[in-house]
Amino acid sequence: MAVVGLSANLQTSEGRARVSNHHDPGHTFPALFVKTVAVDLPQDFKLTDALAANGTAFFRNGEGMVGRGCVVKLRAIGPGRMQSLAQQWRQLVAGAHIEDPTSGIAHGLVAFGSFAFDDQSSYESTLTVPQQVLGLRDGRAWLTSIGIEDFDAPTTVDSDWFETPASEQSVLLTPGQVDETGFEQNVATAVSKIAANKLSKVVLARDLTASVPADFDPRPAIANLAKRYPSCWTYWVNGQFGASPELLVRVDHQRVSARVLAGTAGRGTDPEVDRAIAAALLGSPKNAHEHRLAVESLVNALEPFCEEIVADASPFSLALPNLWHLASDVQGIISQDSSVLDLAAALHPTAAVAGTPTDAAQLLISELEPFDRGGYAGPVGWIGADGDGEWAIALRGAYLADGKLTAFAGCGIVAGSVPADELAETDLKFKPILQALSGR
Repeated sequence: MAVVGLSANLQTSEGRARVSNHHDPGHTFPALFVKTVAVDLPQDFKLTDALAANGTAFFRNGEGMVGRGCVVKLRAIGPGRMQSLAQQWRQLVAGAHIEDPTSGIAHGLVAFGSFAFDDQSSYESTLTVPQQVLGLRDGRAWLTSIGIEDFDAPTTVDSDWFETPASEQSVLLTPGQVDETGFEQNVATAVSKIAANKLSKVVLARDLTASVPADFDPRPAIANLAKRYPSCWTYWVNGQFGASPELLVRVDHQRVSARVLAGTAGRGTDPEVDRAIAAALLGSPKNAHEHRLAVESLVNALEPFCEEIVADASPFSLALPNLWHLASDVQGIISQDSSVLDLAAALHPTAAVAGTPTDAAQLLISELEPFDRGGYAGPVGWIGADGDGEWAIALRGAYLADGKLTAFAGCGIVAGSVPADELAETDLKFKPILQALSGR
C-alpha cells in the first residue's frame, strides 16, 4: 500500500526531516500497534518466494526478513540524516504497543532503511515500517503485523504473500556519466593527488544506466542475486536492490560486529590458479595497505561506543563466486545505550567506500564524480524496537526510480594504483548486477 496522508515537516539541528504516515494530523508520530506470531511455512519455502511488489527485504543465506506495504515512512536529508532518523525511530518506538510472545532477533517492530552516501545528496534517506513482516531464522518463522489502530493479529501467512512476480525482463546497462576512459582519467588524477600527499586513499566509482518500462519488476533480478550470492546480504529498500558482500555493522544484545572488505582480485577458473590468486592477494603490499587503512578507520570509529573491541590480527581471503576479497572481522561490546543506527552513523562513510582521510577523500570524490551516488555505498538494512539491527553497505546492486536503472561500481585508489587495473576491477564488481538483470 502506498504511503499517503500527512507529510509533516520536522526541522532539527542535525538535518531536515519529514515523517509521512496514515494518522491524525494533530500527531507527529502515530501510536503503532504491533503484533508478532509464530507461523508455519512450507518446508521448501524461500524468502524470495514472498517478495512483494510493494516490498522491502534484507536477508542472507536464506534467513532474514521480507516486508510488504508501508504504515510509516520516516525521512531525512542532509548532513545529520542518520542521527535525525535514529531520534525519530526512538520517538516512534516509545509510543508503540508491541505484543510479541515469540523470542529472537528482528521480532516485533522493525523498520527497513536506506541512507544516502553523501551529505549533499538529493536522495532521501528513509526508514520504512511495513504493514507486515515475514521472517525466517534458525528454522523458526514469524509474522509481524503493524497498524495505527488495534486489530486481531492474523495467525497464518495468507496467499497474498506468494503473488507471482512479472516475467523476467532482460536489461542492458550502458555507460552513464563516467565512461571507461573518464574513469581511467579520474584514477590517474587521484594517483597524482595521493603522490602529492593530499590524501592516502580515495574510492572512485563509475556508473551504468538503462531505461526500463514503468512496470519493470526487479524481483526476478533480486531472486537471481540471492541464489547466486547466498553469503551476501540481499537487500531491497527505497528503490535500492542488490547483494552486498560487506556488513557495515550488526548489533545483537549489545554485541557489535562488523566486516571490512578492501582489496580485490578476480577468481580463477582452474582451482590451482584460483588458490594462487588468493595467495597473491594476501601477499600484495598495495592491497594490504588499502585494507589496513579501512580496518583502522572502522576500529577508530567504533572505539568511543565500546567497552572492548577486537579486530582480526591479519586479513583473510573471502571467496565470492566471481571475486576474492581481503576481509577482516571486528567485534566488540557496546558500552552505552546506543542503537545500531547510532553506530552506523558514526561509521559511515568507512575508508572502504570513501577513503582516507575521510574529508579529503569525499572532497575529491565530489570533484571527480559528476553524478550523485544516491544510496550507493551508503548503509542499508534494518533496525528493531530494541535498537538491534543489521546494516550492510549498498554495493553490487542498482537503483530503480522514474523508469531508470542506475548501477555503480568503485574501487579504492592508493599510491601505485594503475588506471587500467582499477577499471578491470569495476568490471568484476558490475558482474553480479549485470548477470542478475540479464537472467544469466
